[in-house]
Amino acid sequence: MFGGIDEVDWASLAHAYGPADDVPHMLFGLASADPAERETALDGMYGAVHHQGDVYDSTLACIPFLIELVANPAVQDRGGIVELLTSIGGIDLDGDDELDPEDEEFEYAANYAMASSAVTASADVFLALVDAQDRGVRLAAPLALATLHDDPELVLGLLRERLAVEPDAEVRFACVEAAGRIALRHRQLAPEVVEWLTVLTRAPSHPGLRLAALAQLARCAPDTLPADVVPGVTGLLRELRAEPVGPCTEPAATAAEPAAPVTEPAGPSTESVTPAAEPVAERPSTPTLLGRLREMHEADRAGRGAPWTADLLRTLHSGLGNRVDDRIALLADQLCSPDWGQRIDAVRMSSGLLRTWRGAYDELVGLIGEQLADPEKGLADAAADALGELFGLAAPAADALADRVAADPGAWVREWESGPPTLGSAVAALARAGDRRAVPVLARTLELPEAPHDLGYALDHLGAAATSLAPALRHRLGEVELDERLYDRAGPLLYGLTALRAADAVPEVLRVLRGAPDHRREWVAESALRALTAFGPGAQEAVPELRALLRCVGVGSGVSASLAARTAGALWAIEGDAEPVLPVLRAALSAADSGARRSAATALGALGPAGEEASGALGDLLGAPEPWTRLDAAIALWRVTGEHGRAWPVLLAAWEGLPNTRVPIAECLAELTAEGAERILRDELAALRRHNAIDGGYGSHDIFTDEKLLALCRRALTRERTA
Repeated sequence: MFGGIDEVDWASLAHAYGPADDVPHMLFGLASADPAERETALDGMYGAVHHQGDVYDSTLACIPFLIELVANPAVQDRGGIVELLTSIGGIDLDGDDELDPEDEEFEYAANYAMASSAVTASADVFLALVDAQDRGVRLAAPLALATLHDDPELVLGLLRERLAVEPDAEVRFACVEAAGRIALRHRQLAPEVVEWLTVLTRAPSHPGLRLAALAQLARCAPDTLPADVVPGVTGLLRELRAEPVGPCTEPAATAAEPAAPVTEPAGPSTESVTPAAEPVAERPSTPTLLGRLREMHEADRAGRGAPWTADLLRTLHSGLGNRVDDRIALLADQLCSPDWGQRIDAVRMSSGLLRTWRGAYDELVGLIGEQLADPEKGLADAAADALGELFGLAAPAADALADRVAADPGAWVREWESGPPTLGSAVAALARAGDRRAVPVLARTLELPEAPHDLGYALDHLGAAATSLAPALRHRLGEVELDERLYDRAGPLLYGLTALRAADAVPEVLRVLRGAPDHRREWVAESALRALTAFGPGAQEAVPELRALLRCVGVGSGVSASLAARTAGALWAIEGDAEPVLPVLRAALSAADSGARRSAATALGALGPAGEEASGALGDLLGAPEPWTRLDAAIALWRVTGEHGRAWPVLLAAWEGLPNTRVPIAECLAELTAEGAERILRDELAALRRHNAIDGGYGSHDIFTDEKLLALCRRALTRERTA
């Protein structure tokens, strides 16, 4: 095995971490008899040779040897290698994405294309794996064939044949998933696949197989789903709940849909027995990311009946897309299941739905709240985490959150092996929901030797209900050491005092502003200035300090143009006198630093008509190369002149091209009127998808930000109608 491996000049090739001279060791590790060594080698392949999906010249050089490993039945754990090859060769490059050879992305695209060609050329090796003795190989082979083989008709026939005789439930689901993949990649075969999947959904076979077929229909042909898909799925889930935990034996062909032409399907047995699942051998723990992920996956599935339903339901939910009411109904049924495993899956899937789509979620949120009292800690914790992302939308679960908090004081604060303590999930969720019952708990945590690091950030949503916490926050801020860790320690406290508009804390804020060390000094100063700005006229004591800062502006002074602009904004908020701040702000508008220009524009917008003499410079920034600079300048120009003529086209372009700009624009529209604004406001309120939803990622405040946008749009429309 590995003939010619020594002839490759590996040291001249590269992977994510430099020269690839360690790759032969990884390849030999994949063939080792030691399972820990195999897992470590596979982890190294993903970590370096195929780092985050990248394809390097060393990746290309590995392909023949990886194919050789897959073809050798003596090699153990070949399923992992099949998955690696599927990832390396399965990147789709659109025909419209042809790059110029001079483009810096050309080499990467060329590598992807060569990898796809190389693996596809050897894809016949996967044909022999569909009936391999190793369950892991049989699990990986269907998707590899559907993704990489250049004869999809042959693959589809093979998958249908295998389904008729495959005894393992999850392997059969993999065959069905691969058929859905073929329908998506090869549209000419989609009708045949859809008809086959439809037959499977109706056949009196095992409920898991019918659920898998429904999931793939949702994925590749959602319009073909029956109108009663939710009752159908909930019925299948109930059938699955009635089955015993763990695998049951069954003759392989009993519940399998036979490999007949879709126009003449043979009738499968009506007997509904769980297909046998082969036992998975215990593996030694390895200090690798792959090992940790495997152990987490195994722990998540332990003790659960039909744990694979989670993957099938995720696929189904993805296919249902914007059918929000159907998805809510399905999740509500899952959350009422006696199976805690289905409920924890439902909590996680509910989070995905709530982050992506707008809807009427009160019932669903209430059901998530009910999980807080479950004795299964993982489920209760998942529910608290999910509710923490909802902010005001968590109100239907507020009583359940308050009960959970009261019942478990030991969970008010979370301790970490490294880093400061943070608020427990339930306490944070209760505070983010704006529920005043969180305030006494937060007060108790402020008495601890080390208060939760994120406590200050929770106060934004409690408003006046949390004003009683201001003295303790002041005390904490007054004790913070003025050392290299000042920003990390003082930042959350300053944020909390800003949220509470706690003007009595001016002495403590000024202490931090004066004593900030060089390390992150500007960050500390910006946080302090933000607090003083929020305090407004109540921060009169800070005026001499702020004027002294403005006198220090200049090269080598330590006061940048951005910091000067923020200082001028704070001085205006306190005194309301434009004369001393306008020269500073106008100078910052012409600074080379875009951050300074944005800070100056924001401060000028706060001045309103008092800043009109800077309108010319603001107008010049409407053509700035940075979109956020254009946005801030347009908003400021509108506010200082009272006219939207020049600003509105810039704001409209930002609204349509950069969805994340919509909240500040809507804030502006809630105060000012522009011709044509009503259309975009109505369109936004009619949209089902959240404006900031992205596939494959999310932020902790995405739901809060989108709900804020909707509230601003409603307020702006009300203003439009009454203007």
